[in-house]
Amino acid sequence: MNFLKTCYVVFLLVSIQASAVEEYSFEKSNPISNQTCVSCHQQSQKEWQKSDHAKAMAIPTKQTVLADFNNVNVKHYGQRAYFFIKDNTYQVTISYDDKSDTYPIKYTFGHYPLQQYLVEVEKGKLQVLPFAWDSRDKKQGGQRWYHNYSHEEIRPEDRLHWRQPLQNWNGMCADCHSDRLVRNYDVDNNSFASEFDNINVGCLSCHGDMTNHNTTKFQSQSSSRNVSADVISAKHPTGQWLRNITDKTAHWQGEKRDNSFMDNCFACHSLRSPLTDSFKANTAFLDQFIPQLPSAPNYHTDGQIKEEVYVYGSFLQSKMFTAGVNCLDCHDKHTMKVKVEGNGLCLQCHSNDEYNVKKHHQHESNSTGAQCVNCHMPETTFMGVDDRRDHSFKIPQPHLSDEFNTPNACIKCHEDKSNKWASDTLLNWKGKHNAILPSKLLLMRLNNGEAITLAQHFSIIADEQIPVINRAAAIQLLNFTTPSIPAEDLVPYLSHKEALIRLSAASAITLSTPEERLKYLIPLLKDKYRSIRVSTARGLIGMNIPNVNKTAFDNAFNELVNANNLNSWRGEGRGNQALLAMSSNNLKAAEKSLVEAIKIDPYFEAAYINLADIYRTQQRTFQVNSVLAKGIKNLPKSAALHYSYGLYFVRQKNMEKAIGLFDEAMMLMPDNSQYAYTYVLALDGMGQSEKALNTLKALIVTYQDTAQLKELGLYLSQKLRLRSEYNWFMKLK
Repeated sequence: MNFLKTCYVVFLLVSIQASAVEEYSFEKSNPISNQTCVSCHQQSQKEWQKSDHAKAMAIPTKQTVLADFNNVNVKHYGQRAYFFIKDNTYQVTISYDDKSDTYPIKYTFGHYPLQQYLVEVEKGKLQVLPFAWDSRDKKQGGQRWYHNYSHEEIRPEDRLHWRQPLQNWNGMCADCHSDRLVRNYDVDNNSFASEFDNINVGCLSCHGDMTNHNTTKFQSQSSSRNVSADVISAKHPTGQWLRNITDKTAHWQGEKRDNSFMDNCFACHSLRSPLTDSFKANTAFLDQFIPQLPSAPNYHTDGQIKEEVYVYGSFLQSKMFTAGVNCLDCHDKHTMKVKVEGNGLCLQCHSNDEYNVKKHHQHESNSTGAQCVNCHMPETTFMGVDDRRDHSFKIPQPHLSDEFNTPNACIKCHEDKSNKWASDTLLNWKGKHNAILPSKLLLMRLNNGEAITLAQHFSIIADEQIPVINRAAAIQLLNFTTPSIPAEDLVPYLSHKEALIRLSAASAITLSTPEERLKYLIPLLKDKYRSIRVSTARGLIGMNIPNVNKTAFDNAFNELVNANNLNSWRGEGRGNQALLAMSSNNLKAAEKSLVEAIKIDPYFEAAYINLADIYRTQQRTFQVNSVLAKGIKNLPKSAALHYSYGLYFVRQKNMEKAIGLFDEAMMLMPDNSQYAYTYVLALDGMGQSEKALNTLKALIVTYQDTAQLKELGLYLSQKLRLRSEYNWFMKLK
């Protein structure tokens, strides 16, 4: 027993020494400090100090650390952590199985409703610890340590494990928690030298560098517009929100509002891919990022938020955004808190007599159900304790919830009731369900994975009553409806006034012929937004660019390569570089990128599959087998890898092994009809046609997309000369 204790202590000491890293300073050598603004803007600073922005990140001190570090042990499945203070330093010893490391806490991260902690695992590289502090009041269940993935075990070989790239601060989180952060990622060495001007989100993030704004020269170079004064309706110099006594909602009267300042907000409050290292205030969002548009799996079929997508994708779907409402109509410009608590916030523009009455909300006054936000901005909980409201301001539609598996606010509160109960109740209250545009219903079917015709698909895209962001998302989904498309059908959208439409069209035109792509994409190489230029360059790779356009293409292509390099700290970035190389038929470079992707992000399945495909085209059979076997060893629950490995054995004419892998792929991803199709086809290929037919009949009823499976059933029925079975498949929808 004593021997075991001694061994453990020796191992722990060795691990602690091994985990020691050279201290790295993340502040720039010559930073622009927020303190330069304070002397003149003291009241603004006082208000800002109340905000989440001010507490986005901090040095760990008694004032900033909210968690209990008083020799606390916590555990979650095989993960254990011991939080303590030694030599006036907050520290953690964290372990999984027999691996243990001790780190000092480098920074606090956030403050409410949870606070996370960062440790420096390598010089300049910070990772987010898997245990966070629930900083809510104890009555709310707070004041405790909890695991970020409380309901599942995250083993070291999981992409979500805290040591993996997806939990890396430099790449995933840093630019939105500190002023003017630069990642400074070194692609060759897979290292960071990240720096910020200010540790938290302050003046620079929203106003930019204003250190010389009181000089005459600066004022003459600046825009004459005073954003801080005129984005709020009460102070707008040329317009305001007005509501006549008979109006149900206010309308904007005056010159059209310039809400472009919201691009500063969207830079962080969105799910997006960065195109530049560090973003600048007062610069167009689409010139610095490519956003994730509302579609599965991040959004529900009707556009409600599902995963952690922040606000951009939902707010741009709303009638509020279309009407010209901006963030500062509801949120204070420095505290960022809502201006009015309760329904008063909505009653700034919506009639009290029309909407804040039982006739409208059908609940007792001052009850939970009478609060506007609970019906029109339902909450979704992220990170275990963080309740965030949906900013699409949708009307609950429980009559569609069963068909499309969408949540609705009614059942969110009345958990013991059904969607039918909610639908019937609304019918009793309102007399009829809210009308839904045919094109919106088609969009929901499209988002739900249902097949629609190409004409129906374009009716969604063309309908100007649908929010621009949803139309842009529909354009991106054209490949689910058709394998190819005449470029002329996309021409109106390639030159559309809405940048999001142009961005999606530049990607969708890859469904056209190379000649058409070359003809219609060339003009977008000089689009005003980097995101569109980058998407255009991606679509033109490998083409014979006319000499007159080569400079524009080279510039856009370099922007694309830089963006991929910026994101190459994780598998997706290296994978994108490989795709670029493959498009140029540079298989050696593609192979190198994918090998590196596996090295830095070993649980990223696409790298294994794409690398195996390269080896397959080069007839390097041994390497194909080796890569896929390694992939399955690292990712035993990957349906895609089992499927790819099964195809490998089909090519090797080893059908027995192939069938076993296809069967495993089906079990791992039972909603993928392609896996079922291939499994049944493989049974037929082994001469087991009757078993294949019976298996198909049992499987087909479990899938939504049955067109391909139905064709296979008809083929097998004809092959076996079974008319009754043929008729059975013919009756399927």
